[in-house]
Amino acid sequence: MNFVEVIAKKRDGGELSNEEIGRFVRGATDGSLGDEQLAAMLMAICIRGASARERQALVEAMRDSGARWRLGEVRPGVVDKHSTGGVGDTVSLLFAPLVAACGVPVAMMAGAGLGHTQGTLDKLAAMPGFVPARGREEALARLDRCGACFAAQSDEIAPADRKLYALRDVTATVPSLPLIVASIMSKKLAVGASALVLDVKAGSGAFCKSDEAAAELADALVQVARRAGVAVRALVTDMNQPLGRFLGTANEVRAALEGLAGRGDERLVGLTVELATEALVLSGLAEGEARERLRRALADGSARQRFDEIVVAHGGDPDPARLARPRRTVIVTAPAGGFVGRVAAEELGWLAVSLGAGRRRQGDAVDAAAGIEVHVRLGDEVRAGQPLATLALGERPVEVEALAVRAQRAFTLTEEPPPLPPLVRARFGGST
Repeated sequence: MNFVEVIAKKRDGGELSNEEIGRFVRGATDGSLGDEQLAAMLMAICIRGASARERQALVEAMRDSGARWRLGEVRPGVVDKHSTGGVGDTVSLLFAPLVAACGVPVAMMAGAGLGHTQGTLDKLAAMPGFVPARGREEALARLDRCGACFAAQSDEIAPADRKLYALRDVTATVPSLPLIVASIMSKKLAVGASALVLDVKAGSGAFCKSDEAAAELADALVQVARRAGVAVRALVTDMNQPLGRFLGTANEVRAALEGLAGRGDERLVGLTVELATEALVLSGLAEGEARERLRRALADGSARQRFDEIVVAHGGDPDPARLARPRRTVIVTAPAGGFVGRVAAEELGWLAVSLGAGRRRQGDAVDAAAGIEVHVRLGDEVRAGQPLATLALGERPVEVEALAVRAQRAFTLTEEPPPLPPLVRARFGGST
């Protein structure tokens, strides 16, 4: 097969065969295609798009480029959860113990921070000694021990995705629906959970800035999962402001503990319960029974206890006193009175990165003590001098005054309260 002809076919708007897509993925995996040809194909897909059949073929070829864990076959009922990334999105740290405490096993392949978002792996690493599972046997052992497993993508899972994502990052081909779907779903299908719950963010702090873009992505993800035989539900959720009050790593762990103890942020806990309800419904429960089980798990302390069990099973220390604390905090106040009309969620995410709660470049260390606490929500009435946010400073040297100015500008004050978007915008999917 002359791959130049395959590139030209997609460049001109043609539909690739499964064999041609397989050649592309094999070339990325074994190095038989050069970076220039891989990049050219990525750009052709980015510009021309891909049909539903092409998307499915690309996902399955990337899934099959490495090992398949098939967790759902050996641990029936195991559920996975994925978020497309947001600000203050601590849901995974609550979702796993809450769902596991209700008797449904959870296996999540988590990622490190990407761009302006703080990653689940970085939050877990804020707990001393916590090590995610690196292989199938480790994942199964932790599922058996505590009912939940957090895994990190290893060399054996979807190696084609690692190669292609690195090229997308430097060739301006990240914002491509078929490539995004392939990257997410190849890893999810390689893990092989029985059911999948997807949280697709929409708004100023999300990759998808509009409801329409998020709905298109959610529907595409659901269709791929269903064609692969996975029970799936997707929620499109609001990201026009940080989901929880905290942005960072150690501070988000503390936020998760508060939520599991019944004292957490209402939006964060509320969305966690919505996603957890979908997981329990996919496992066979009626919605009413699912919600009642979740309520009991939060009320009787079993979800909070399961969190500690999960941390210990992953080699970590669950003592919250061991979490890093900032060396200094800076309160950012409102310059005038009014209503919070807009919150620049993405800007707050980048501020957290600048403080040390994320990576400015590959190889940067994450400062577990750094982060932001947000004190106000969209629609809140504030007075001049009222705290808007608190910056938590860790060990990374930063220009405090400049960051405080940026933080203040992230909140737009208006004379009238804005309309408040619903937390859950839309729902997609169902059982296969």
